[in-house]
Amino acid sequence: MPKRILVTGGSGFIAGHTILHLLKAGYDVRISVRDEQKVAPVAALVSAQGLDTARMDYALADLGSDQCWDEAVDGCTGVFHMASPFPLAVPKNPDDLILPAKEGTLRVLGAARNAGIPRVILTSSIAAIAYGQPPRQTKFTEDDWTDVSGRDATAYVKSKAIAERAAWDFAAANGLELNVINPGLVLGPVLSRGHGTSVDIIRQIMTGQIPAIPNIGMNIVDVRDVADAHIKAFELDHAGERFIAAHSWLWFAEIAEMLRSAFPEHNSKIPTRKAPDLLLKIMALFNPQTAQIVPELGRYRETDNSKIK
Repeated sequence: MPKRILVTGGSGFIAGHTILHLLKAGYDVRISVRDEQKVAPVAALVSAQGLDTARMDYALADLGSDQCWDEAVDGCTGVFHMASPFPLAVPKNPDDLILPAKEGTLRVLGAARNAGIPRVILTSSIAAIAYGQPPRQTKFTEDDWTDVSGRDATAYVKSKAIAERAAWDFAAANGLELNVINPGLVLGPVLSRGHGTSVDIIRQIMTGQIPAIPNIGMNIVDVRDVADAHIKAFELDHAGERFIAAHSWLWFAEIAEMLRSAFPEHNSKIPTRKAPDLLLKIMALFNPQTAQIVPELGRYRETDNSKIK
C-alpha cells in the first residue's frame, strides 16, 4: 500500500511541484487547503502531467485554527509542512506574519505527533540562516542562524527563523523526527496561476513594473530541486538535519541581463537602469514594498550547498 504524505499549503508554487514529484515517486498525496476552491486547480495540474488524480485527496484546514488538523494527518505516514506566507510588502505589525508562521507550524507538528507520524519535513528558508549578521565574505552553512534582532531582519525573515526554531524545539521535546529544507529564492516552471511571490518578482521585471533594478541579489534555486530535496530528506536514513537548497548568488542586474538574453521580445520592458540606493530609501518611507528591500541594498550572502549536493 503506497505511503500517503500530507502536503500543507498544497496550492502553493513549491507544493505543486512537490506533489508531482511525490506522485511520480509512488507516494499518495493529501493536500491541506483553507479554501475548497483551491483543490480543483491542483487536481488539474496533476491531470495535465498525466498522473492519477485518484491518488490525491484533500483536507480543509487553516493554520490559524486548531480545528481539523488531526483529521488532515489521519492515515498519513509523513508530513511536508510547506505552507507559510511570503508577502511582497512589509506588514504594519510584524506579529501579523510571525505568529501565524510559528503557531501554524506548531499546530501541524502537534497533529503529526498525536497521529504517531514519525517524520516531518519543514520548508524553511535561507532567511532563517543568513540574516541579521554583519557583512562577511565566508559562506553561510547550516550551522548558522539568523539573528532576529539584526537590522536586516524583516518581519518575513523573523517569521521563518522563529518558526523554524520553534519546530526544532518541539521536535526535540516530543521525539519527532524533523528534517528542514532552507531554500533561497525559488524560481522555475509555472504550473498554475498560484505561482507565489518569488516568481512574481520575475514577472514584474519582465513586464516593466520594476522600472529600474535595485542593487540587491539572492541565492537562486530551481523549484524542481527543492521538491526533490523534500523527498530525499524524507527518505534519508536519519533526521535532525538542515539543508541549504540554493545555487550561486545572483544580483538582480544579472537576472535582468539573463532575461533580456532569453526573452528578447520583452527587452523593451526589462529595465537596464539601476535604481539609486538613496532614491529607494526615500521611497521606502511611503511604499511598504520598497521598504521590504531597503535592508538588502548591497548585501551579499553566499551560501554553502555542499551538504545537500
